[in-house]
Amino acid sequence: MSADADVIGIDLGTTQSLVGVVDAGFPILLADGRGSRMTRSVVYYAKDGMVVVGEEAWRRRVTEGERTVGSIKRLMGRRASDEVLMPEGGQGMDGMGPEVRAGAEGLLGVVVDGVWRSPVEVSAAILRRLKAVAEEALERPVSRAVITVPAYFNDAQRQATREAGRLAGLTVERILNEPTAAALAFGLDKLGERSRVAVYDLGGGTFDVSILELNEGIFQVLATHGDTRLGGDDADRLLADWLAEQMDEGGWAGLNALERGRVLEGAIEAKHGLSSADEVEVRLPFWRGDRSFVRMVKREEFERLIRPLVERTRGLCRRAMADAGVKPEDLQAAVLVGGSTRIPLVRQIAGEIFGREPDTSQHPDETVALGAVIQAGILSGALRQVVLLDVTPLSLGIETFGGLMNVILPRNTTIPARAGELFTNAVTDQPGMRIRVLQGEREMARDNWTLGEFEVDFEKGPKGSARVGVQFEIDADGILKVLARDTKTGQDKVVEIRHAAVDVTEAKVEEMISQSVDHAFADMTERQLAEASLKSRELLEAVAGALPQAGDALDAVAREHIATGVAEVEAALAAGELRRLKAANAALDAATETLAAVLVERAMEEALARRMGG
Repeated sequence: MSADADVIGIDLGTTQSLVGVVDAGFPILLADGRGSRMTRSVVYYAKDGMVVVGEEAWRRRVTEGERTVGSIKRLMGRRASDEVLMPEGGQGMDGMGPEVRAGAEGLLGVVVDGVWRSPVEVSAAILRRLKAVAEEALERPVSRAVITVPAYFNDAQRQATREAGRLAGLTVERILNEPTAAALAFGLDKLGERSRVAVYDLGGGTFDVSILELNEGIFQVLATHGDTRLGGDDADRLLADWLAEQMDEGGWAGLNALERGRVLEGAIEAKHGLSSADEVEVRLPFWRGDRSFVRMVKREEFERLIRPLVERTRGLCRRAMADAGVKPEDLQAAVLVGGSTRIPLVRQIAGEIFGREPDTSQHPDETVALGAVIQAGILSGALRQVVLLDVTPLSLGIETFGGLMNVILPRNTTIPARAGELFTNAVTDQPGMRIRVLQGEREMARDNWTLGEFEVDFEKGPKGSARVGVQFEIDADGILKVLARDTKTGQDKVVEIRHAAVDVTEAKVEEMISQSVDHAFADMTERQLAEASLKSRELLEAVAGALPQAGDALDAVAREHIATGVAEVEAALAAGELRRLKAANAALDAATETLAAVLVERAMEEALARRMGG
């Protein structure tokens, strides 16, 4: 096989990363020189400029934490205003790494030796290492890749992942959602011609759940939900905090960086042990001078600490099933993947959610990577073709006159997708239109998130004379392009929404969806009020312009009816009462029927006169 034909599959994980390729018709994961298929997603920046990735970098984390970067995936596409990412006065994700600080465009990164490094740069180092592992194993260069991301990664995070691949010397052929990759590896087609499966993916740093279906050869994601701030890292930190409290030394805040590193390592070992044992011993000899710490940790103590964390997955799973229109009994399987699904409590809660014994047949650490390899093999032609259809997790649209959210691509639209609408100028002599691209589920633009905005210029003219077509296109990677076209001149403006890092945590995503349900009635009322108000203003403007044209053709009674109608519309507008405003609009519409008839008759007479005169 030529180097150009190879497409490698990469699981770029929060804590561990893997790489593989289809070789001789079989998807395989590749091992490094030590025989390990997993590479720690940790990067160490030495004083002499050397960059170390993997296990050796992880070992340096305790002694040189300020030079060692872990869990960088959680900073992808995030801004400084995201307070959840700034614990311990700006220190790293576990309070012991390099300082987290905003850089260009307000995006978060880490500072090592006074040098700000972006998550893209750090991720590129990890990808460079995985590329080297593949080239060493295959004994040939590789340059093309499929890289997985959490299903809930927004456009900025997907673009950042693609850019990291480019910096690592890779052409990223596809950005693939992790649950989709897991379903590929599981082999959804083995369940029957029409099969539905839930993929519950709880990794080191992120959680995703997707409902997928195979129907007549089409492999489709029906719905997806997730939280890129929920994973095994959080369980580690909860247990480490608890252990620090048992030391009676002021808790976590009373520990220095070296001590924190040792406590965190003890917590991680205990977590792993409690997956198979009812209790484990945490032993930290000489953790401070001649002082040692020994403590038995019971599984029930650990489960009590992490239960609120794991329970957060319940609501996400229920929403995914509701969006997909399925009940637990409609599923053929509930597949667990991700290293954190080894925890017995996670398996128990997943079983409760889906009403069945969860399928744990897949290797929790390797399934997503294997799916990436299968997708890579499909793209390279090394495996038979499978049609993959993903979905967009939130609605996309633009702001329209009156501050309304006009949805162009609804939530859970199958991607790739393309859709558009035609818009016009709302004001006479308007010189252009600002296209504000929105993401969210609320009726009013202000309640949604702004992904980007740009101007489209057109010729000034009467209200309604301009025609601007706006088209949204999402590619297979979930990356959005917006096209705006002035239909009169044919001029296009195409904007790819790059680095559209809105200040959104996954908690806020869930809050957005919950609010869209909780405030559905109020939002719809406000939307209707906004639309009724627009109609009122159009009516008032039209009446003000038409009355002088009617002249003596309109009698005093008709004028009085119109004046009364105008006064009521103005009063209803000022009061902001929807029912009253709708009634006032209807009354003014009825009152102006005579006026409209007069104007139509006059226009016909003028047209006839022009024709006779001509």
